[in-house]
Amino acid sequence: MKQPGTRHKARKRAVDLLFEAEVKNCSPVDLIVQRRELAIGDDSVGKINDYTAQIIEGIAGDTAGVDAVISSHLKEWTLPRLPAVDRAILRLATWELFNTVDVPTMVVVDEAVELAKELSTDDSPAFINGVLGRIVLLAPQVRAALTAERSSGSTTDHRSQGS
Repeated sequence: MKQPGTRHKARKRAVDLLFEAEVKNCSPVDLIVQRRELAIGDDSVGKINDYTAQIIEGIAGDTAGVDAVISSHLKEWTLPRLPAVDRAILRLATWELFNTVDVPTMVVVDEAVELAKELSTDDSPAFINGVLGRIVLLAPQVRAALTAERSSGSTTDHRSQGS
C-alpha cells in the first residue's frame, strides 16, 4: 500500500475537524483558530496544514451550496440521515471537485473513497463513490466558471449552479 501524501493527510484532518465541529455544534473555522493557537505552546497539538485550512474555510464559506449539491444527488437518502463522517467526506470532496482546479476530479473521488475506507462503515466507500460519481459530472463546468471568474477578477459565486 502506498504511503499517504501531504494532501491526503490534510484531507483526513479536514474530515476530522468537520466531524468534530458537527459533534460539538461549532464552526470548523473556529476549531482551526483554536488548534493553531494551542499548537503555538503545545507540541502535542498537531499543526494545521494550509490545505486543511483552505478546505475548511472553503466549505464553511459555502456550506449551504455544498449541502444543496450533495442533497440533490442523494438517492433514497437525506443529508441528515447520513453518518456524520460520510457527510464530512462528501462535503470535502464536493467542495474540492468544484474549487481545486489543480486536482484531477478522479483523484478527488479516489481520495474520498479512501477516506471512507479508513474512517467509515463497510458500505460507505461504495455509497460515497456513487454519490460523487453523479456530482463529478458537474465539476468541469463549475471549475471552468470558477477559472473564468478568477482570471477576470469577478467574485460571483457559481459553485451551487447545476444543483
